[in-house]
Amino acid sequence: MDVMGDKATLFETGRFVQPSSREDTETPDETGEIADEAAEELRQRLAAEAGDVEAMSVLGAMLLRRGDLDGAEPHLRAATAAGDRAAANNLGVLLHQRGYADEAAGWWRIAAVAGSTAAAHALGRHHRERGDEPAAEYWLRQSAEQGHTLGAYALADLLEHRGDAGAVQWMRVAAERGHREAAYRLARALDRQPAREADGDNGVQAPEEAEQWYRQAAARGHRRAALQLGTILERRGELKEAGRWYLTSAKDGEARAACALGFLLRDAGDTENAAVWWLRAAQDGDGNAANALGALHAERGETQTAERWYRAAMDAGDVNGAYNLGLLCAEQGRTPQAEQWYRRAAYAGHREAANALAILLLRGGDETGAEPWFSKAAEAGSVDAAFNLGILHAGRGEEQAALLWYERAAAAGHTEAALQVGMARLREGDEQEAERHLRCAAGGGSSEAAYRLATVLDARRPPEPAHELGEPVHQRSECEEWYERAASQGHRRAQVRVGMLAAARGDVAEAARWYREAAEAGSRNGAFNLGLLLAREGSEPEAAVWWTRAADAGHGRAALRLALVYARRGELAEGQRWADRAVALGPASVAERAERLRDALRQELSA
Repeated sequence: MDVMGDKATLFETGRFVQPSSREDTETPDETGEIADEAAEELRQRLAAEAGDVEAMSVLGAMLLRRGDLDGAEPHLRAATAAGDRAAANNLGVLLHQRGYADEAAGWWRIAAVAGSTAAAHALGRHHRERGDEPAAEYWLRQSAEQGHTLGAYALADLLEHRGDAGAVQWMRVAAERGHREAAYRLARALDRQPAREADGDNGVQAPEEAEQWYRQAAARGHRRAALQLGTILERRGELKEAGRWYLTSAKDGEARAACALGFLLRDAGDTENAAVWWLRAAQDGDGNAANALGALHAERGETQTAERWYRAAMDAGDVNGAYNLGLLCAEQGRTPQAEQWYRRAAYAGHREAANALAILLLRGGDETGAEPWFSKAAEAGSVDAAFNLGILHAGRGEEQAALLWYERAAAAGHTEAALQVGMARLREGDEQEAERHLRCAAGGGSSEAAYRLATVLDARRPPEPAHELGEPVHQRSECEEWYERAASQGHRRAQVRVGMLAAARGDVAEAARWYREAAEAGSRNGAFNLGLLLAREGSEPEAAVWWTRAADAGHGRAALRLALVYARRGELAEGQRWADRAVALGPASVAERAERLRDALRQELSA
């Protein structure tokens, strides 16, 4: 309960109160203050003994503030008997401290009826503690409407508990009068209604006003408000100021702010200081900070320390700790332990742990056990799990069920799922939907999607317009851009296609570069086309090297080219061997030509 009713002034006299608690060692200024207080007490005591009612009230309050209940009670009772409402309020406080709550309420009622806002506030709180909310609201409203800050805050708290919309109004009143907790809670209430206007008159949007109140509460030392303000500023990219508020909050003991400051420092490249703040937060029970420390030590290869911090996170109630322990064990090949930790996290509702557990079971051959966990993770919102369910159904030949899960994952932005949907739509002949999904997947970085999108656009491309002199005019098309994007990402077929486009426009060097890149990555078409380009440039020996590589990889035309090369050189047996290889590899047109060449070489050899 409030000793003074209003924490700023002594009862209702306007005299400012000095703190009563002192350290054992005082500075000269503090010593002077104590002396002044002692002199004031002596002056009030003399006046009280002379029958001054106000002095009795003030002296009783001074003794009450100091904790001298026995000394304060007679003075407060005497002043109350003389009709001093401030004394009646403080007598109620004294009795409440002694444990006589009902008697205290009686004196508060007397003071409140006499107009004491502090007593009305205390009486309202008394009734609320006993569950009499109508009486509590009546007295708290009396206090609030007469300008009592704590009364306004307590009334707002009561109305908010009931879900009454009037809570925000009174919370605002208390905040405007300097109540920092009210400012913080008003900001939180405004945060929960971001789309609405804060209060019509000034046109300030709720999120902006929320920030203003967070700032006011934080400036008055509210550590959670400082944390929230730092979060808002970080989201907005104002990292320097965000860091200052995180630091303020962390120094006041807010573990979440210390954790957030650690992440801010890590992102800035200062892992050493980040670890200092994470350690501080983790020691105060912040599971997120413990996980961050675990990850930091895991990156350094300090797996035992990492495991210890993950366990600390788990003990702090952070289910990510169990999931991270599962990841750590899986990386070390400790599959049974990984499964144990994944299960623990998954049963606690961790969707990524459920997905990881399903993958672990699937790799172990337990498809029946894996599917329910994939489903649970997917239903909880795991995009990867939805994609994995698609793979699972596709593997069984359940194409429609697979497509449903692929579409779900694609709608959430999963690149590979979008690719699968695009390919399915192409097979169905729905080119428009296929293009839409392929664009999403290609934009997400899928080289296969970029290549397939390019082929769709390539098929639509009209013939090159003719130059007035009869020469074709090359205009760079969108499909070429997608081919090049896929090629630059290492897609071998795209590299071959880009090489072909370059060759068609006469850029031999560019064509050779792309063919060579594809060939070196294992593309038999790239090797064959590079051989053709080199042969045309007069480098048949080098061309034969690339054709050999292509033919060894199963390229029939490359084998036929080698047969012709060796036949021209007079190496008939080698030519016949490659002709046999070309007949075996095909396709039909190549096999037919290779068979004629082989027969001719055989006759030549037998002649």
